[in-house]
Amino acid sequence: MSILFRTSLAAGLALAGLGLAAETAGAQAPGGQGCVSPPGMNYMICNGQRVPKPGNRVVQADGSWREESRQGHCIVIREKTASGEFKESRRCD
Repeated sequence: MSILFRTSLAAGLALAGLGLAAETAGAQAPGGQGCVSPPGMNYMICNGQRVPKPGNRVVQADGSWREESRQGHCIVIREKTASGEFKESRRCD
C-alpha cells in the first residue's frame, strides 16, 4: 500500500470515529429533550424558548411558597408569604 492511501484511510477512520462519538454525545442531552442550560442561569433553552429550571419550590395551601436555588457557591432562598410579602436571602459558605 502506498503511504498516501494509508494516510487517507487513517484520517477517514478517525473522522468516522469522531462522528460516531458526536452522535452519541448528542443523544445524551439533559432531560432527553435537547435542552441547554447556560452556566449560572436559572433557566434552560428548549426548542429555542426559555423554560424555567425545575426547582424545589414548596407551596403551601394558603398560597405561600419557599424556594432554594444554588448560584455558584451561594444558596439563594426566596420566600413569599400568603399576604404577598417577598423575601430573598443569600447564604454563601
